[in-house]
Amino acid sequence: MKSKYLAGMSLVAMAAGFAITLALPGSTVVFLLKGGFEAGLVGAIADWFAVTALFRHPFGIPIPHTSLILRNKEKIVNSLISAMENELLNKQSIEAKLRKMNLLRLLAAYVTQMMAKKATRAAVANGLIKAAAELPLDKAVPMLQSGVAAYVRRMNAQDAIEQMIGAMVMGRHDQKVLDYVLQEARSWVNQRDTRNMLGKLAAEKLSEVKMGGLMGFAVQAFGGMMNEEKMGGMLQNMLLSGIDDVMKEENAVREKILYEIRIRLFEFSADEERLKGLQHQLAERIEDEAVTQFLLGQLEGLRAQLVQKLEEDRDRGGRMIFHLYRSLIRTLGKSPEMIDRLESRLLESLIEVVEKNHHRIGKLVKENVDQMDNAALVSMLEDKVGQDLQWIRVNGAICGFVVGIVLSLIQL
Repeated sequence: MKSKYLAGMSLVAMAAGFAITLALPGSTVVFLLKGGFEAGLVGAIADWFAVTALFRHPFGIPIPHTSLILRNKEKIVNSLISAMENELLNKQSIEAKLRKMNLLRLLAAYVTQMMAKKATRAAVANGLIKAAAELPLDKAVPMLQSGVAAYVRRMNAQDAIEQMIGAMVMGRHDQKVLDYVLQEARSWVNQRDTRNMLGKLAAEKLSEVKMGGLMGFAVQAFGGMMNEEKMGGMLQNMLLSGIDDVMKEENAVREKILYEIRIRLFEFSADEERLKGLQHQLAERIEDEAVTQFLLGQLEGLRAQLVQKLEEDRDRGGRMIFHLYRSLIRTLGKSPEMIDRLESRLLESLIEVVEKNHHRIGKLVKENVDQMDNAALVSMLEDKVGQDLQWIRVNGAICGFVVGIVLSLIQL
């Protein structure tokens, strides 16, 4: 420390000057210099004693009221902690400072600035690739299955099914399902193979009819006039006409079918025993090993696709990641209310963290100070403030020299 050497040199200079003036023949100038060096020597020694007494005992002698810092270490630390917690870094000032900052906007601006760099996007892509590759699907899938199965077991199936039925009726989904079934049935009936099957089936059943008398004669006559193709075409047309009629919304048969469907659904929802059995079967099916392997295979495939896409995007400079980030920012920008809510939640979380951990500031300071031995503490303080304290010694020597000359002049 240069100032420490300079302070020592000032003391040596005053002592040497005083010794030289003692050996010189008497004169006014020598008298004045002698008085100056004498007072400067006294001032340098006094200030050396005062500065040294702050950190240690001068000459190792335990003189009273010396080594002040070490003797009052606990008091100084407690005062410092009190000042930090109650004045410099009190909870109110921290909270006020946080409320003045638009934390979310500052964070978004910083992230946007970083995302504009290709290296940042590549780092994000690598992080996502690593996270996706290391995701323990073999452990996650059974946990997911157990969670879903537990939910199925404890859910109120009756209320859920009743709500589902109500939503289905209100949304006319039952009619859409019926129309879909009728359309598929019409497509099947309208096929040539279906017509041939119907004709063959009708001919076989007609040949099996055993009737006597006039009715038997009529049946045999009808069978003689109609071959399989004609009977198939007739039945096909009858079925197509019936399906077309049922597909009309005002058709009475259609209303009757929908009514019966709804009645059966509500009857099913009221059967608690059957519902419990279905719940149990569904839960067991969800936890089945075959389902585990199926889900694991599907998720492994999705993971492989995701990793491949991320690697390709990383090689292109992270364009997809940047576009996704930009879309997210734009979406949030269109909803100031959402931003304000997120900002408020972030601020509340930070304030809560500050309130819960504010006391740790002083505790951390005390722990760090207690871990330092006396030599290390003195060395640290001398390194931080010792330079200014050494200048006190230099100033004391100079000031004493000037005062000594003045006093010598007064004596003359």
